[in-house]
Amino acid sequence: MSQAEFRFKESSHKFPDTEEGALLEHDYTFTNTGDSPLIISEIKVSCTCTKFTFPTEPILPGAEGIIHVSFDTKDKSEFQNRTLAIYSNAKKSPQKIRFKVKVYEPK
Repeated sequence: MSQAEFRFKESSHKFPDTEEGALLEHDYTFTNTGDSPLIISEIKVSCTCTKFTFPTEPILPGAEGIIHVSFDTKDKSEFQNRTLAIYSNAKKSPQKIRFKVKVYEPK
């Protein structure tokens, strides 16, 4: 049976220590290594401080896509560890990506 499959260049990202109030952004690049088009239906996160964009068109086999993530550190402190669950027609769903950052108070 043919299926789509994610292969991320990196599925976890660590931001440098960041002052509270900054907006952090990162792109997660992936390739569809399966043999049918990859369709992302939704992404779930536990906090509205994390925003994202993802391709709405099918990603053909062998093609790349980008999930863009932004994290608002306003009113955050200490160590932050966020996971995004990506729901799709891929063999493994949900696929998870994450980021970590230590947020410190402005001096």
